[in-house]
Amino acid sequence: MRRLRACLGAAATVGIAAAGTTALVAGNASGATSALSNRWYAAAPYLMPLDNDPPDAAAIMDATGLKAFQLAFVLAPNGGGCSPTWGGTAAVSSDTAVHSVVNTIRAKGGDVSVSVGGYGGTKLGQVCSDAATTAAAYQQVITKYGLRAIDFDLEEPEYENTAAIRNEIGAARILQQNNPGLYVSVTTAGTADGTGWFGKQMLLEAKSQGFTPNNFSIMPFDGGFNGAASQTGALTNFNQILQSTFGWDQATAYAHEGFSGMNGRSDTGEIFGQSDFQTVLDYATSHNMDRFTFWSLNRDRQCTPPDNGGRTSGTCSSVTQNAWDFAKYSVKFAGTTPPTTTPTPTPTPPGTACKPAWSSTAVYTQGNEVSYGKHNWKAKWWTQNEVPGASEWGPWQDEGAC
Repeated sequence: MRRLRACLGAAATVGIAAAGTTALVAGNASGATSALSNRWYAAAPYLMPLDNDPPDAAAIMDATGLKAFQLAFVLAPNGGGCSPTWGGTAAVSSDTAVHSVVNTIRAKGGDVSVSVGGYGGTKLGQVCSDAATTAAAYQQVITKYGLRAIDFDLEEPEYENTAAIRNEIGAARILQQNNPGLYVSVTTAGTADGTGWFGKQMLLEAKSQGFTPNNFSIMPFDGGFNGAASQTGALTNFNQILQSTFGWDQATAYAHEGFSGMNGRSDTGEIFGQSDFQTVLDYATSHNMDRFTFWSLNRDRQCTPPDNGGRTSGTCSSVTQNAWDFAKYSVKFAGTTPPTTTPTPTPTPPGTACKPAWSSTAVYTQGNEVSYGKHNWKAKWWTQNEVPGASEWGPWQDEGAC
């Protein structure tokens, strides 16, 4: 789940003694302006403002009509402690670089949400003593930037820690109560069945605390997915999990469900092109889902030289595209028509046919060939249920696009 994010890449305490304490979100030194509609916060793609060759947010806004950005990631300090930092290294309390990005976006009529957690690193829920102190740390971020939206990205390794998840869900509940109107999303790993055991435990924790965010979003990638059909299947299954967990009907569950994808080539070699994004977008809008986002704007540009799926990068998509093509799907979800451009199709190399599709149940021996993620692969040795491209040192040799 977004492995590239982890690899690439003394505050004034705001006390929260109890859920009844009210924290002001706007009207401080954050430069906050009028809030956007929740639909924009729901459509905000992820942007790392300090790592992975950050793109110019203003240029993206001009080219696509995008108004909202999901800034990532707030973590605990690498050296220990319960105070918010960007990426574990840059203290929120003394930050000016991210604040400058926020001000630029707001000056053009946009706004930001902040994502806490992510894959890897040490999360505040792991080191803060309880939900209240965890919430106090996150409140510093809300107050610093005048936030009207926040995302709890709960995945490996934190979501395997029961106490940490209790702190994170408890903090989300406190922040929701203390900041009226705050848009709260909770993002976790996706599987073909919707989400895995740890994701289901997280939902049960939310239920036990009486916490309902604006949405629970899954990330249907890095788990053996193969195009949009596998992703919409996971979203359908996740909807059923939400129904059974919270006692919601189907429509209510979709109204609290979100999608968080990965554009281009995923960490495990899956390929999600523009046609896949359009299919999932159609599914999300036709089912009145609450959120449609992706990882990430740092990757929403073609690799130089064009890579066409041969590697996964934190700074480009590894598929043929014009810059910011994937951001336009977020704009559409928000209900706005992006500027018109001619999409660049992903070419199929002439004369390269795809081998039979890889199967998780089949046994393969040295020399067997399969196709997966629009690439052909050759087995180096005996293997079963090992996803092609999941590991550089794995049993599959990449033979190129097909």
